[in-house]
Amino acid sequence: MRRLGAAADRTLARMELLSVNVGRPRQNPWKGLGSTGIDKRPVDGPVAVTAPGPKGTGAVGLAGDRVYDLDHHGGSDQAVYAYAREDLDSWEAELGRPLPGGSFGENLTTLGVDVSGALIGERWRIGPQVVLEVSCARIPCSTFQGWLQREGWIKRFTQAALPGAYLRVIEPGEIRAGDPVEIVHRPEHDVTVALLFRAETLEPELLPKLLVVDALPEEDQAWVRRRLSAPPGGGGQVDSPS
Repeated sequence: MRRLGAAADRTLARMELLSVNVGRPRQNPWKGLGSTGIDKRPVDGPVAVTAPGPKGTGAVGLAGDRVYDLDHHGGSDQAVYAYAREDLDSWEAELGRPLPGGSFGENLTTLGVDVSGALIGERWRIGPQVVLEVSCARIPCSTFQGWLQREGWIKRFTQAALPGAYLRVIEPGEIRAGDPVEIVHRPEHDVTVALLFRAETLEPELLPKLLVVDALPEEDQAWVRRRLSAPPGGGGQVDSPS
């Protein structure tokens, strides 16, 4: 699978929203929960974007959407999930099936945006009103694997390290398909969404790099500190941060 997430592939591309996707509740037989919001579909017209507040209520950033795994999803640090159309195209080729916008449960399907190569703390202006800040990486779960009906998907998605980005809402407003995306702030560090994902999954030797990232969610920061202070040999192993 070619790493279409590389910034060099998109330097000259116009950055825009291809679709804004909102979830339809459906049964979740893959995680022992009654429902899931992973079935997201493109919507017409403007969609209101606001900061949803703390995790635990099911609220997310887009009007009409919500999550049902209250322990692991939703809240202001995971208000909006974005995934690049270019990376969906690569997965289409590998999986041998069409992946329309929203197929990965993303709220925003982008074009020309290096989503997994974005820096943690990077800010995007979308349309005339909304500003979002890149906060963390998507960690794959059993719902994602079951939704795609692909055995071994969690492992394959993790190996590819193209997780897409969660974003928090800095300035609320309305967005719609076709809105331009502009990077309006990039922090000084070099920690991308993909590097964060690799550190939190298969490459723990990268964890010290995360200590300089102020925009990382507090629960991720606490998880990193626990991992770095755990004794060697696996006795101090802790769960994934999200």
